[in-house]
Amino acid sequence: MVTIRAERLGVALGRRAVLADVDADLAPGRLIGVIGPNGAGKSTLVRALLGLVPLSGGGVRVDGQPVARLPRAALARRIAYLPQGQTLHWPLTVERLVALGRLPHLAPLSRIGEADVAAIDRAIEQADIGHLRGRVATELSGGERARVLLARALAVEAPALIADEPLAALDPGHQLEVMALLRRQADAGALVVAVLHDLSLAAGHCDRLLLLHHGRLVADGPPDRVLTADRLADVYGVRAWIGEVEGRRLVVPISHHG
Repeated sequence: MVTIRAERLGVALGRRAVLADVDADLAPGRLIGVIGPNGAGKSTLVRALLGLVPLSGGGVRVDGQPVARLPRAALARRIAYLPQGQTLHWPLTVERLVALGRLPHLAPLSRIGEADVAAIDRAIEQADIGHLRGRVATELSGGERARVLLARALAVEAPALIADEPLAALDPGHQLEVMALLRRQADAGALVVAVLHDLSLAAGHCDRLLLLHHGRLVADGPPDRVLTADRLADVYGVRAWIGEVEGRRLVVPISHHG
């Protein structure tokens, strides 16, 4: 299991504060959505949690240790990371691309073993991309590529997964499948953090939401407490219908009031 703690986290680009005074304790067995308007600092936050951006204040601890002091390979075995908007340049087959998720477990110049092959097979099955296994990844559609890259992250079989916009380029059916997959990972004991834009999917599947606005954490808690009509108006500038269908909370923006 992995825990991540951000304490008064700050990130600046030049003189502009991208994040300021963000506090969050992230525990295993939870699906945590990071939400907020464009430019709120969502991607910066998840990159800061992984030690991928310099901090202007505060710190991040992974299992009680400062993230900056953890060897990168050890961190990669603890936390799988799915960045947003990755471009594929090499014509690898889908199977070989997913196999790259096993690199944190391999010594230099070593070959994959039976345990690695089994992990790759499980990841391909979980992401429902078995029919793409022999295809060249650079020839896939955007949605297919998104699921293949998710499979690569799943192949790490780390106890935590951070996914930055894992639903981008996916059709509604596959968005629901990916959210269900992330939900299963959390239910199995993993810490799962996902940057999301669809408020209904975030409300209906996540245990907890972190709402960012202008680089600050303005709400943190269960979806029903975070996604209120007043807060949606203040943060997103929208009037929304909030209700429940088949036991899932839905948030549907109706109008923008500037």
